[in-house]
Parts: sequence; C-alpha cells; structure tokens
Amino acid sequence: MIRAAVIGVGAIGRHHARVYTELENVELAAIADPDESRRAALANRYKIATYPDHQSLFEHERLDVVSVAVPTVLHHAVAMMALERGIHVLVEKPIASAVPEARQLIDAAAARGLTLTVGHVERFNPAVIELKRRINTGELGRIFQYQAHRLSPFPSYIRDVGVVLDLATHELDLMRYVVGSEVEHLHAETGRHVHHRHEDMLSGILRFGNGVVGVLDINWLTPTKVREARITGERGMFLLDYLKQEIYFYQNSQAPHDWDAMALFTGVGEGNMTKIFVNKVEPLQAQLRAFVDAAERHTPPIVSGGDGLRALALAELLIASGAEGRVINVAEEAARRGWPIAVGT
Repeated sequence: MIRAAVIGVGAIGRHHARVYTELENVELAAIADPDESRRAALANRYKIATYPDHQSLFEHERLDVVSVAVPTVLHHAVAMMALERGIHVLVEKPIASAVPEARQLIDAAAARGLTLTVGHVERFNPAVIELKRRINTGELGRIFQYQAHRLSPFPSYIRDVGVVLDLATHELDLMRYVVGSEVEHLHAETGRHVHHRHEDMLSGILRFGNGVVGVLDINWLTPTKVREARITGERGMFLLDYLKQEIYFYQNSQAPHDWDAMALFTGVGEGNMTKIFVNKVEPLQAQLRAFVDAAERHTPPIVSGGDGLRALALAELLIASGAEGRVINVAEEAARRGWPIAVGT
C-alpha cells in the first residue's frame, strides 16, 4: 500500500483526502492542519491520525506521498521538508510564491530522485485532454487565438495571493500545453477592487512563439462562476466549458485554403456546430492517480515542476506588467531577474 497524507485540509485539501481514500492500493494515513475542527471532522470520517502541523506529521508517520494544500506562502517550506524526508510531493498551484523557491523545489526533487508535481488539475479535465488530441491531429488547422475566461465571486478564504497567482496560473499552464509553444511577450492590465492587498482583476495579452495570441479575462468580481475557453483557428472554433466538461466545434463553412492570400477575398462562413462526446471523470481523482503512479513507477509526472515554474514565472510577469504599465519581453526579463530556466526551455 502507498501511504499518503494531506497537509492543509481546507477548501481543496479535504478533497485530496477524500480521493486518496477512493484510490486502490493507497492508504490515507494522516492529515495535518492547524484547525482543530477540520482535523476532528476528517478523523471521525476516515479514522485516521491527525496532526496540528506538518513537522509533527513528518516526525510520527512513514509516508510515500503527500499533497501540500497549504496557503501559497507556505508551499516552499512544507514541500521542501517533505522532499528532504524522501517523500514524493504534489504541491497545489502555484508551485511556490516566487520563482527562486520553485527552482529550489525542482532541484531538491531531482537530487533525490523524487516525484514533484504541481496541482494544475485542469490538465486532467477530460474535455481539455480531448481538445488537445483534436488540435494535435490538425482538426482546427493553424491556431490564431486562445481566449480564456475564468471568473468567480470573491473567495474570502484566499488572503495571501491575488487572482493572477490563484486563477490565471491555470490558464497560463493550459495555454502552453494546448498551443505547444512558449510566451515571447505579454502585457496586462490589473485592478484591485475588493481585495485588501492584491489584484482581483486581470485582462492580459500573450504572444506565443508560434504566433498564437492568448487573451486572459480573469477576475474575482463576477457573481457567477465561469470557466470557458475559445480557441480559434483556420477551420473554425472550439468552445470549451471546463465546469461541464463539454466541447463544441463551430466549423467554418468556407475557410480559405491559403489564409495569407485568400482570406481578404473569401473570408469565413458559419458552418455546422458539433457537440463532441467527452467521457466525464473527476479531474482531481485522475490527477492523484497519475501522481501516485508516477511516484510508484519512477516515471515523469504529467505536470512537472518545470511546468509549475513556468506558469508561476508568467504570472509574476503579468503582475509586474500590470503594476508598471509596460509590455514585457519574457526572455529578456527572465534573464534580468536571473531565472535560469524560467521560461522557454
């Protein structure tokens, strides 16, 4: 049996605990959380050991894998302690609160031959997987734009980071994954309206190396939860609903054969709309199963520490762009900040 633990059992971590109890060949051994009522509720439900902090958890338990779901500012310290004890780590996104911390976690895992993966759970959304498969087969043709909308009411439990690190990192990872390219330059407009310390609104533009334009519409100001993306290309547009795990393909009825020469004369026309079948699953369960498998088999995780680092780096640059009002060349800024493999490699 793989012995698992969860550190931090709040909004996300409690679901990690539940899923570990549902996986074959995995035993949820313990949890750690400073909130006594949370510990008591899960101890009663799962009949497991509980601890008030990660130090006491590591002192008393022999563990194979651990989920780190504490506030972002604690990701580095908690994950590093686990790696130093030879434990495979899934750390919730963002991987850390700063790029140098993420680099240290990656190096520590590599030095010990341990699995380090980051909780970019949308990678395990079956609709995203099907979208990526269809794009890889050329169904959309050349991609022009990836437009993402990730909108929510304000989450009162998140105090240590703003909406860019909390929500935009999902889309930054997904855009890199889907379009298969790195960001060359970016620009952001941010705003702070209800959060006391950090931005709660982002409008961002990304230019990828393969020419795709990414558009980010992210906020904590919308009274309803929206998780959608529109990917436009030569042959039409995919509409992706992350929450419903649904994909629709809107086909161009008369897409030009040569976009450079003929688009001006022929344009595009509205064709068929097709709802694509997706076999729905719980992304978190797929994520934790993949994490345990990678740890057990010593194979690379689906989402690497490097993936998490790159999403974090881009998020930091978006925050800087919004604060300073400038377009940022990613490679130049990464070099200036001394980020050795932050982006593009």
